Amino acid sequence: MGSHVAGKTHALCVPFPAQGHIKPMMQLARLLHSKGFYITFVNSEFIQDRITEANGQVAATGFDDFLLETIPDGLPSCHGRTTNVIELCESTRKNMKAPFRELMTRLKCSLGVPGVTCVISDGLMNFTQEVAEEFGVPRVTFWTTSACGYWAYLQIPELIERGYAPLKGMKIAVLDFSGNLIPGTERWRWKTLTREVRDALEGLETRVFRGCVQYCSP
Repeated sequence: MGSHVAGKTHALCVPFPAQGHIKPMMQLARLLHSKGFYITFVNSEFIQDRITEANGQVAATGFDDFLLETIPDGLPSCHGRTTNVIELCESTRKNMKAPFRELMTRLKCSLGVPGVTCVISDGLMNFTQEVAEEFGVPRVTFWTTSACGYWAYLQIPELIERGYAPLKGMKIAVLDFSGNLIPGTERWRWKTLTREVRDALEGLETRVFRGCVQYCSP
């Protein structure tokens, strides 16, 4: 391994495998690469297969110090990931940690690859925290939604505690017009919240409700 590569900071970038999460992480990875970082970008096998179908078998990045790796998300290929995000969340939490650990081990032992310096992972990929700690490297959380969207997720436990979930009927009007349920959101309306947050608070699906609470934590 050349000394110019051996001395590089190696960022392992792990996006959540869904639309709206991969592109921002890739933009961050390219920015870091332009500043001299060695990058390993980790897609799910399902996502990488879709990229290959769309673009063909072409060189992924064109750089020796910008690698693409894949790990399974634990769901069958026929699963409707785009329409059932909470099941995807549950599967990533339960099934991606072991393959991610194996990837970290392989990278650690790979010739020509500098040691992983840090893990940069999506805010929904919290299993990476435990693995990063096992390897003694820091993990940076990258949240890809807007600041107001993230703030709404963080308030779900408080809304549950105050009895606004499940939210139905007149309570929706109260949320729209009381102006004091979520600090700093006096001008927000029901439609301002993301679909997942609205579904959780309306109690339309128990798993969505539990999932939003579980995955909104920093």
